[in-house]
Amino acid sequence: MMKMMMDEEEEHVGMRVTCDGHRGTVRYMGPVPPTTGVWLGVEWDHPERGKHDGSHEGVRFFTCRHRTGGSFVRPAKARFGVGYVTALKRRYEEELEEPAGEDMKISSKTVLMVGFERVRLKQRVDQLTEVSLRRCEVSGPGPQNQIRNTTPDVESLDLSGSLLSSWEVLAAITGQLESLRELQISHNRLSFSSDPSLLSPAFSCLRLLSLNSCALTWTQVLQCAPMWQQVEELYLSDNDITELTRPDHVLQNLRVLDLSNNQILQETLLHISHLPWLEKLNLSSTGFSAVEFSDASAGDETTAFPALNTLLLDDNNISEWCVVNELEKLRSLLHLSCRRNPLLQKEKNPETARQIIIARLGRLTLLDMRKVECDERRGAELDYCKMFGSAWLRAGGHSEPEQNQPNTHFLTDHPRFLTLIHKSMIVQKVKGLLHRQLKLPAVRLKLSYTCAKLAGREIEIDNDLKPLQFYSVEDGDSILVRWS
Repeated sequence: MMKMMMDEEEEHVGMRVTCDGHRGTVRYMGPVPPTTGVWLGVEWDHPERGKHDGSHEGVRFFTCRHRTGGSFVRPAKARFGVGYVTALKRRYEEELEEPAGEDMKISSKTVLMVGFERVRLKQRVDQLTEVSLRRCEVSGPGPQNQIRNTTPDVESLDLSGSLLSSWEVLAAITGQLESLRELQISHNRLSFSSDPSLLSPAFSCLRLLSLNSCALTWTQVLQCAPMWQQVEELYLSDNDITELTRPDHVLQNLRVLDLSNNQILQETLLHISHLPWLEKLNLSSTGFSAVEFSDASAGDETTAFPALNTLLLDDNNISEWCVVNELEKLRSLLHLSCRRNPLLQKEKNPETARQIIIARLGRLTLLDMRKVECDERRGAELDYCKMFGSAWLRAGGHSEPEQNQPNTHFLTDHPRFLTLIHKSMIVQKVKGLLHRQLKLPAVRLKLSYTCAKLAGREIEIDNDLKPLQFYSVEDGDSILVRWS
C-alpha cells in the first residue's frame, strides 16, 4: 500500500493542473504537517497566484523559480485535463450553443474568430484541417491512434494554454497528425526531452511554431530546435530570452523570427545575423538601443542578415540617428517599424522624423506600416539636403564636384548625403560634369536610365532643368550616357 501511494505521488509530480482559472505544475504531492491528508504543491505559471517558494513552517517541500510562485491546494480542487479527442468533442460537437466570436492569438497576431465554431460544426470532425483547442485543458493524446483516426487531415493546430506537461506528450499528439504544418503552443510549460532529436519525426512537416509566453531561455530554444528542423516561422515573444548565441546546425530554415518582449543583451544580437534565409525579425520591446555592423564602413553593405527585408523595432530605446545609419548597411531592408522610440521625439513634428528616416534609408518602401511613395521619398530627400546643407558646406562640401570634400565626421553622420546631392543635381549640371569627366566638349549628350523595378524598360531623361530625383532615380539604378 505504501509503495502504491508513493508511485501515485511520483506519477502526479510534473503534471499540469488548473485551479480557479490559473495554470501550474505539480512539484509535490503528499502530506504537509501539521495538517492531515494529501496536498498538491503547485508552482504557478504566474507567480502572483502563489504565496511562498515551496516552504512551509521552515520545511522545504519543493522549489520555485519565484519566491511567491508556489502554494498548496487539495487535489479535489485541481483539474488535470483531458485527452485531445475528449476536448475536441466538447469544443466541436457539444458546444453548439456557444456564442460566436472570441479573441484568438495566431502566431504573433490577435484576430477575431467570427463564427469559427459554427462554420466548423457544419463539417464532419474527421474532415477538419484546422483545429483550435486553445484553453481546452488538453493534457495528453488519449487512447492509442485515436487522434489519427479522428482528425487525420489537420494542418493547423492550436493548443495554447493547455495542460501539456512535456515535449514527449506533445509529440504523442503531433505524431498522429502527419499533415501538421502550423502549431500554436503558447502559454504552456513543457519539460524537456533528454534527446530532442528522437522526437523530430513528430514535427517533420512543421513550418510555423508559436511558443509565446512559455518561460523559455534561448539555450532551451536551441536545445529543443533539433525537433523542428523544417520550421520557417518561429514566434518566441514574451519569454525569458536575455542572451543570444549562434544557432549552429539548427534554425537554418528560419524566415520569420519573433523575439519581441524579451530583454535581450543587444551585443549578442549579431550571433543570429548569419541565418541565411531570415527575412523578418521582430525586436520590438527588447530594450534595443544600438547596433554596429563593424564589417562595413559608412555607405557600404554588411554581410550580416543577408536576406532581412523586414525589421520591427517598436517600443525600444533608440535615441541616436547613427542607429538608423547602421540599418542602411542592411542590403535587403525594405520594411522598418520603429514607433515609440526616443529618437522620434527629437523632432517637434513626427512627420519630420519620418522624412529623415526615409532620406537616410535609401531602399525603404514601408515605414511604420505606411508605404513610402515615390513623391514622398523625393520630397524627403530634397528636404534632407536643405536641412543639412549648411553643415555640409561648413564641413568642406562644395557644389562643384571637384571641390566637394566634406570631412570624415560629416560623412559618418550623413553617409547618404553625397548620394542625395547628386540626385538633386539638375540634369544640365550632370551633363556638364559628364562633359568634363569624359572630355567630350563638342558633343550632344543624351541620358536615360534603367532600374530593377522596371526590368527591360529604359526611361529617357529629357528635361535639362529637372533634378535627377524628378525621374525617381534611386540607389542601384544605372544611368546610360549616349552622345552624338
